[in-house]
Amino acid sequence: METKKRIIIVGAGFGGLTLAEDLENSGYEIYLIDKNNYHQFQPLMYQVATARLEPSSISFPLRKVFQGSKNVKIRIADVLSVDTQNKILTTSIEDFSYDYLVFAFGCKTNYFGNKNLEKLAFPMKSVPEAIQLRNRILQTFEEAVSTKEEDLQYLLNFVIVGGGPTGVELAGALAEMKKNVLPKDYPDKDFSKLTVYLLEGSPNVLNPMSEDSRKMSRQYLEELGVVVKTSTIVENYDGHTVHLKGGEIINAKNVIWAAGVVGNNIEGLPEEAITRGNRIITNRFNEVQGLDGVFAIGDIAYMTTPKYLNGHPQVASVANEHAKNLAKNFKLQLKNKPRKEFEYHDKGSMATIGKRKAVVDLPSFSFQGRFAWFTWMFVHLMLILSVRNKLFIFITWAYSYFSNDSTLRILIKPAKKVKN
Repeated sequence: METKKRIIIVGAGFGGLTLAEDLENSGYEIYLIDKNNYHQFQPLMYQVATARLEPSSISFPLRKVFQGSKNVKIRIADVLSVDTQNKILTTSIEDFSYDYLVFAFGCKTNYFGNKNLEKLAFPMKSVPEAIQLRNRILQTFEEAVSTKEEDLQYLLNFVIVGGGPTGVELAGALAEMKKNVLPKDYPDKDFSKLTVYLLEGSPNVLNPMSEDSRKMSRQYLEELGVVVKTSTIVENYDGHTVHLKGGEIINAKNVIWAAGVVGNNIEGLPEEAITRGNRIITNRFNEVQGLDGVFAIGDIAYMTTPKYLNGHPQVASVANEHAKNLAKNFKLQLKNKPRKEFEYHDKGSMATIGKRKAVVDLPSFSFQGRFAWFTWMFVHLMLILSVRNKLFIFITWAYSYFSNDSTLRILIKPAKKVKN
């Protein structure tokens, strides 16, 4: 029997998972390697952080996805380095040989070299980070009950850095908590001092979207009471004071960093294959520049095309289309047929700011408001992996819609290790 060619996929995000699913029960042996045993749905991470959804609602076990697969093997490990000459991938559990290697490990939070921000600000790129932020937000509300009046403003200032979809959606969710939840949870405490700041370095929030969407998203945020500051650069944060370029300061205990991403690193890739943002340069077949049998897809991949001279946007739809095209090419290769170059078909972008407030940009037109909000909910619900998770999220959203509340505000603190 002819031995199947082995494809190793590093990362089980949107791109890696889609690629493994499309190659399921194909003529290849597939290894899907990730440091977590689950796929996480990042677009709804902010709802975990603001206690609107449970972490299990946006996470799905990888082994459950591939229970019926004959060729996909899951390995939970940290990827350490790659030897592209001998085609060996080194991980924390063992070394894997490969015929083809696909990097789909995405990006991490970019602090632009500021060590204070890296140490003191809260990121939100993973489920554990979202849980950590949720605990911090809920603990802040508890501390506010017994905090002296002169220290209350510092405690109740929430500074969100980054006006992309993550920052906008998180700011809207926090503002709605102030309006709808805190008066009911804390009837003996006045939370009127709670202030949500959204800081963005470019001239607009949601800057890549249409002019109408940019304008309406800012209007929605300000109607909710969010203080929006655009063309504003954060220079430093010492744990108490946010220092802005130009000398302005904001005293705040809670700073949430959503101001950009940078590619994850892996030892062994040549420097000439890496470009700005630590992304991996590929051709239109997703092959890494100068390497045999090595590919990159999703956020980590930097591919230029006539339509996208500066690379594609780092969004889930690009990762999914990368994966589907690469899977087709792997299958065509088995049949000795010519491969197809990648071409991105933009399906649009969207963001929600609060209840019945959202903006949607489609390739030919844009719309905002209530219908955009229902569109946003429907699209995200359909993208969730399992029927169980879809049902849980739908029920939670329906309850929240009619009650302006949720039942998930539980502080889950790590237990102290018991000494023998």
